[in-house]
Amino acid sequence: MPEVRLVGPDGQQVGIVAIQDALRLAQEADLDLVEIVPTGRPPVAKLMDYGKYKYESAMKAREARKNQAHTIIKEMKLRPKIDPHDYETKKGHVVRFLNAGDKVKITIMFRGREQSRPELGRRLLDRLATDVEDLGFVEFAPKQDGRNMIMVLGPRKKKVEAMAEARAAKAAKAESEGRTRDREDAPAAELEIEPGDEVVEAGASAQESAEQ
Repeated sequence: MPEVRLVGPDGQQVGIVAIQDALRLAQEADLDLVEIVPTGRPPVAKLMDYGKYKYESAMKAREARKNQAHTIIKEMKLRPKIDPHDYETKKGHVVRFLNAGDKVKITIMFRGREQSRPELGRRLLDRLATDVEDLGFVEFAPKQDGRNMIMVLGPRKKKVEAMAEARAAKAAKAESEGRTRDREDAPAAELEIEPGDEVVEAGASAQESAEQ
């Protein structure tokens, strides 16, 4: 008669039982009999709610994918003779990317006679790397690539940390907005007037008040 090593729903060892008895126990407990180690001698089976097990496994996998960090490489293109305003704007984007835990590929595009002045591109890349050194580091040193010069900056902050900080900031903002709405919706305090109190209307003149 076929036998299985039976494990209870809470993980307790029931022991080796005939498969008919295992099926009977599963039916009495309104559970499923699931083979978990088919290569065992005898095979190992467990009493469980298989539908609930599949649902919980799917939710765990979904949560794991949600928290999984995917490093993204962003790209920022600059010209060797970029003006100060445009440089600050581009640098701001690089700072935002690094803060989000992403890598940034910086491309210097040379045109015409600029190709004979590669030191201009190198100087600009070195300047940018220095300006953002608190947030990122040079992962791939400046290198000439055809008409362009490229450099890759890596974030000092891990992607997982950046994602956690972003979620915390979003939650704090939502909580703050909720408190603001609560204050706006709160009824104005009413002025309680006790018997015998003197009341002067807002439109009354100073003379009328004095006469009273």
